[in-house]
Amino acid sequence: MNDRSPAARIRMTPRCTLPTAVGLLASAWLALGGAMAAPSSAPATNADLIPRSVLFGNPERSSPTLSPDGSMVAFVAPYEGVMNVWVAPIGVKAQPGSKGLLSVVDAKPVTRSQDRPIMRYQWAHNGEQILYMKDRGGNENFHVYAVDLATGKDRNLTPGDSVRGGIVDADKQHPDEVLVSTNARDPQVFDVHRVNTRTGEQTTIFTNDGNWISMTPDASWVIRARQRMMPDGSTLIEARDGADSPWFTFATVPFEDAQSTGIMGYSKDGKTAYMMDARGRDTAGLFKVVPAAGGGKPELIFSNAKADVSDALINPDSREIEAVSSEYLHREWKILDPAIAKEFDALKKLDAGDFDVVDRTNDDSKWVVLYRQDVGPARWWLWDRTAGKGVFLGTARPSLEGMPLQPMKPVEITSRDGLVLPSYLTLPAPGAKNVPMVLDVHGGPWARDSWGYNPYHQWLANRGYAVLSVNFRGSTGFGKKFLNAGNREWFGKMQDDLNDAVAWAVKEGIADPKRVAIMGGSYGGYATLAALTRDPELFACGVDIVGPSHIATLLGSVPEYWKPIIAMFETRVGSLAEKDYLDKISPLTHVSRISRPLLIGQGANDPRVKIHESDQIVAAMKGHNLPVTYVVFPDEGHGFARPENNMAFNAVTEQFLAKHIGGRAEAVGDDVKKSSAQVRELGGLNLPGVTVWQPSAAPSSETPASGRPASGTPKSGSR
Repeated sequence: MNDRSPAARIRMTPRCTLPTAVGLLASAWLALGGAMAAPSSAPATNADLIPRSVLFGNPERSSPTLSPDGSMVAFVAPYEGVMNVWVAPIGVKAQPGSKGLLSVVDAKPVTRSQDRPIMRYQWAHNGEQILYMKDRGGNENFHVYAVDLATGKDRNLTPGDSVRGGIVDADKQHPDEVLVSTNARDPQVFDVHRVNTRTGEQTTIFTNDGNWISMTPDASWVIRARQRMMPDGSTLIEARDGADSPWFTFATVPFEDAQSTGIMGYSKDGKTAYMMDARGRDTAGLFKVVPAAGGGKPELIFSNAKADVSDALINPDSREIEAVSSEYLHREWKILDPAIAKEFDALKKLDAGDFDVVDRTNDDSKWVVLYRQDVGPARWWLWDRTAGKGVFLGTARPSLEGMPLQPMKPVEITSRDGLVLPSYLTLPAPGAKNVPMVLDVHGGPWARDSWGYNPYHQWLANRGYAVLSVNFRGSTGFGKKFLNAGNREWFGKMQDDLNDAVAWAVKEGIADPKRVAIMGGSYGGYATLAALTRDPELFACGVDIVGPSHIATLLGSVPEYWKPIIAMFETRVGSLAEKDYLDKISPLTHVSRISRPLLIGQGANDPRVKIHESDQIVAAMKGHNLPVTYVVFPDEGHGFARPENNMAFNAVTEQFLAKHIGGRAEAVGDDVKKSSAQVRELGGLNLPGVTVWQPSAAPSSETPASGRPASGTPKSGSR
């Protein structure tokens, strides 16, 4: 699940790089991410294998942001093997021989996490602190911290063992403060607090006494709009004119529009609200409105007939929208303020790929611009608006330069009932035909795949596979008809779409029908289990990463803070009252039909898809004498954040796919040994130096809150 509301998808906070934890209207739920003959068109020799460490190890540098005055740059980079935040003074040009402005010698780490990588951070507007987020062992109880650059003093702004927090807003008018949300008072809902980042002093500005799932502040930090989900899955939006004004009903949004409609934010004077709205149309457009009882009169600013509005560029002073983007097969920008038209034209020529302005200084004189490409990792530039020039900041993985990367091609695939499925294909070599293929299924399912550099596409293509990612019905971003076509279609038409994509690849001569694997994480893991149980002869094997095996046990164990949005799950998927229906759409019920090899990866601390989901299908398969390979990471949650663990699971996956659909594989080496992996079932897979993990006490699926591994005896490199 990606717990971001429509309000979070369009960034109304100019400098905020941390997604809000207040908006819990889910746009993505379970998101995240015998041997066969050799391929008929081998793309490369074994000498051309791209090492897993290059693709999945720590990046050299990532996510640069500028201090509010533009004098310093922060970025994340390894410190003692763990990604941490670094800060350095910024010069006017890159140092001689460097690979960008981030390759500086006088950078210093300002955080020193020793376990979990820190990937979400931002500058405090005082320019003297960094704000960052971190959880424990993958439990997703993120806390917001402030670290002082001069003293190194680190302060937890959202304390509490079981508390989940997030940044709601930051503004240069309040340099020593930040708006945060926490569920400290009630684990099901989030209150909003004004917190002094230097002292930790907290003032509550919104007490959530009504199961509100999204709260929107204005520029003065008054909560002006709030949104609640109703029992039928519709949403109630209330608004008010000021802190002392009464709340009024702004809109009651039908369920079919609820996930694509909501107030995004307010103009600087607080008189105008910006909103994403799908009512009376298919794709969600961007509107502005003066909120009033009954809805006011929304004025359309922008819409795209093929895609929902996906992002907006906000002026940091006026809070007016300067540009808006949408994404069908590629990201497209629409300029609304002529003042930036010339700059956007220049940015189109500065580098290749789809670009986004990801950071701005307080005086708006400098921008950080991110370019997304398909045959290389993200590239960052510093754009000087005064000079009209750009300076290259760097790329996340310079070691990929010169590697045999393959282009990602957008394709449109038509389903059996006429729905067009926007998809992305990467081949192991130009024109490759009749090769083994991996169908890579995205999580969510209320999420989407996009064009750009994808390490999994590049990794699998380099190993000799065609890779196909499909935006099946129920994916977001393509209009409400496409989204709602997935309602109550788990195990049904959503799977049909995946099967139709395979049929397309076979018909086009791309995929060998006997050598197609299905792989995915979260909902993609569920789709893998569904494929092997519903259509047991279609796929040669499957890889399930943190996927649910039974919908009833999944819904019965959701985190407390999901309960205010449970109506969405019940409407889109099914309810606990429908026992027979949930059995019907649950792979666990049909486990005896599995006839093809299965690999499962699971984080022991996963709060969304708890380890019981994987444990129970592994036990059921063993009960039917079906082989299964099962790898558990005791210090991970919903996916594998630590590079050591990611590389270990991918090392196992390479061997698994090579055995069952005939691609190439890099040796396991010591990747498993360096990780926390517990290989609980080998399932007949030959992993040199790795044997089945043996618990030293009674088997347990529980892992301490610290994220430390449960007691056990690792054998031969498995720990």
